[in-house]
Amino acid sequence: MAQARIITLGCRLNTFESAIMRANTAGIEDTVVINTCAVTAEAERQARQVIRRLRRERPRVRIIVTGCAAQLNPGAFAAMEEVDRVVGNADKLDAALLTADDGEDVVVSDIMAPRETAGPFMAGPPVTDFGGRTRAFVQVQQGCDHRCTFCIIPFARGPNRSVPLARIVQQVQGLVDSGYAEIVLTGVDVCSYGADLAGRPSLGRMVRLMLRRVPALRRLRLTSLDPAAMDDDLFRLLAEEPRFMPHLHLSLQAGDDMVLKRMKRRHTRADAIEVCRRARAARPDVVFGADLIAGFPTETEPMFLNTLSAVAEMGLTYLHVFPYSPRPGTPAARMPEVPVTVRKERAAILRAAGGKALARFLESRIGTIAEVLVEKGRSGRCRHYAPVHLGFDAPAGAVVGARIANVVEGRLVGTRAA
Repeated sequence: MAQARIITLGCRLNTFESAIMRANTAGIEDTVVINTCAVTAEAERQARQVIRRLRRERPRVRIIVTGCAAQLNPGAFAAMEEVDRVVGNADKLDAALLTADDGEDVVVSDIMAPRETAGPFMAGPPVTDFGGRTRAFVQVQQGCDHRCTFCIIPFARGPNRSVPLARIVQQVQGLVDSGYAEIVLTGVDVCSYGADLAGRPSLGRMVRLMLRRVPALRRLRLTSLDPAAMDDDLFRLLAEEPRFMPHLHLSLQAGDDMVLKRMKRRHTRADAIEVCRRARAARPDVVFGADLIAGFPTETEPMFLNTLSAVAEMGLTYLHVFPYSPRPGTPAARMPEVPVTVRKERAAILRAAGGKALARFLESRIGTIAEVLVEKGRSGRCRHYAPVHLGFDAPAGAVVGARIANVVEGRLVGTRAA
């Protein structure tokens, strides 16, 4: 059946919402929906670039722009001659707005008004298809009540609101029934899960109950975690639940206390180090990823070096490094900036440190047996999220055992396990 083409930019939550939009546009042709990101100014620039390229390639197609960039700056996208309609984040799961030929050219509701996660999502059938992906995403939470000084996303996503457990179980079970072996629970601020629900269940408690009710799920991951808000149940799950993968990604942002304070983060350097210690005590083989911002306003060289040393002190393996990008309307955009060249230099240093840490981890896996989720061809990822190239054929979506024999170009190389 024909359906609109969905182009997804940005985060895993966007990927999940794109899957809903793909199902909502079944039978619709000659329409492209671009689900944008706004986490950095570069993300918005890339969205505009995609729109212009798409119009050149397909001059007769109908282009709908949605997502965080559209929510924050609808006028700018509506003014692009290539764009036919702009739809906000609170409205994009409404099938009628994506499929109707008539109506307003700009439909952007007040994102701060919704008090439920997403009406059309909650009412509709579970998402069961992620367009060829072998790893599926499930939304458990939406929005954010915090106000980090560098971040514009709360104004693109609205307040924190959680998906009830029953809906999460229904969604995960549907994906498992469709053949997905691995699920990633995602949201904007997942560690705030449950604060708006009766009984205020924590993220860890929800995960524990979900795993109990979907025993056939083989592998579970979580999206970025706030070091200031990881509950005790998460650490117990690491210790007791083998289906909870030994890979945690932390929304760290910096490793210097003064920078963290100016970012208005809720954790300190010591807090983040303690999170890693507790997690390793629960699961000794756990590995960590982290988001880091290089060159935040007022960051001095000693402050930067504190962040750099935290990479080794915390034992971080996967680094997502971003040079600071000012977002108009945020408090950080009014702070004294670090020169762009310095931001880029510091980002390169952090990435190099991350590359060395990852190389050491990959080398340490040689000789071990890895459980690999096959993604495409002979590639996949192990439980620790490291990329693996298989020396044998296996169907996409299968989970296979592989003996790690080598590391080549940043990937583990596995032979068939006996």
